[in-house]
Amino acid sequence: MLKTLKNPRCILAAITLGFGLLATFPSFGQNNISLPEIGDPSGALITPTQERALGEAFFRNLHGKLTINQDLEIQEYIESLGQRLSSNSDNPAQPFHFFVVVNPAINAFAGPGGYIGVNAGLILATETESELASVVAHEIAHVTQRHLYRAFEAASRMTIPSAAALLVSVLIGTQSAQLGQAAIIAAQAGSAQHRIDFTRDNEQEADRVGMHNLARSDFDPRGMPAFFERLDRTSRYYRDGLPEFLRTHPVTASRISDTRGRSEKFPYRQFLDSTGYLLTKAKLRVLIGSKPNEIIQYFESKLQRGTAIQKAVSHYGYALGLAAVRQYDRARPVLKELIDKNPDESAFINALAGMEVESGNIRTGLRLYRKALEQSPGQQVIVLDYAWALVQAGQNKPADKLLTDYLRNHQATPKSYRILSRAHGNQGHNAQAHRYLAEAYFLAGQTEPAIKHVQIALKEASGHRYLTALIEERLDVFSREEEEREKKEK
Repeated sequence: MLKTLKNPRCILAAITLGFGLLATFPSFGQNNISLPEIGDPSGALITPTQERALGEAFFRNLHGKLTINQDLEIQEYIESLGQRLSSNSDNPAQPFHFFVVVNPAINAFAGPGGYIGVNAGLILATETESELASVVAHEIAHVTQRHLYRAFEAASRMTIPSAAALLVSVLIGTQSAQLGQAAIIAAQAGSAQHRIDFTRDNEQEADRVGMHNLARSDFDPRGMPAFFERLDRTSRYYRDGLPEFLRTHPVTASRISDTRGRSEKFPYRQFLDSTGYLLTKAKLRVLIGSKPNEIIQYFESKLQRGTAIQKAVSHYGYALGLAAVRQYDRARPVLKELIDKNPDESAFINALAGMEVESGNIRTGLRLYRKALEQSPGQQVIVLDYAWALVQAGQNKPADKLLTDYLRNHQATPKSYRILSRAHGNQGHNAQAHRYLAEAYFLAGQTEPAIKHVQIALKEASGHRYLTALIEERLDVFSREEEEREKKEK
């Protein structure tokens, strides 16, 4: 039987409460409606098993609505930043999952199960790593202080797939007023309380707890008010065209003052940004940029400015920009010089290897990938790209083994399953090819094609008892989730 959660209204509350530092800055005026304290705030109203299942379903649904980053270097950075903060939080045993949404809008949010998303636009809007850390620390605090769970109360029941779909609908609605309004109306059907929001105390507590987390994690607590202040200054340049986010969730003077006062109580010292932060910003600028030539010019103007590492990062971004418009002959010498000067920086080797594969020099790319893995045996960032290059070179069995070993200790992604599908398909393993493709669709929130491919896999697996049992179990999971989706749409 499908697991259920209590009260559709609590689901709306959970996502409303979890929109995060930027998506939940409420105005502290008369329009706020406080969330009442409801029963036990310890989390007993939702079991750890339910929380985990809801979080997984929520994240799966997000893939069908938002572009979730699949780049392992970017993922490794945001995960390492998040885990550094969560390990120093008030509840280090709480599981968290951090990810980047490939979207230029400034946004961040926390969902169920400790899933915390940060938009690429927010990362690019920060000027220091401590500013970015302040956003993530604030989100972590909303989870560890049980703000989400205080919204759960007994009433009607909702299945986990339906709850996850509603969470995503409301989340998407923060960037689309019509979608958001439709989701909220659906969630409020039959409910007397029509608005639930973070209380002012919730936000202040998340600021306070997040700031102490920053200090314990060796980030600058002053990053929080600094980011607030910049957003406030930016908002003054808008008139009628003010973004919806800033119209509905203004950064108030009282919040800036409060966080500034708290931050000044910590000893002052300088904090250096990590190389990972700088490289991630450069890569995201290229990834979400809509005007390649302007991006190339942006990095070109910075090639001779700043510290040695800042110059190196500018050259890295410049080369990525050139590669994005297929100017490989111009990008290649830039990356080679970076590798010569920084032989221990795997990002530069990875960039050159990927460019060589993309430009058709697959053997050269494979050699560079092997060099990177030999240089850093524990380095898993390049595994997906290396596996895809192996498949393109016709080396399907090594690609299969590489990914299978990787997935024993790492979370699967749609991309990893698609590569496995191609590797098995090239070897004539049709049942496995369709099985993995089904898993890719399912993780991407597309249950209909997932069911179609797993049904094909079931036919192809005829005569293989273990594989048939495995596929049948997945078909049952996919079918139940699709049934719930169809019920919700009726």
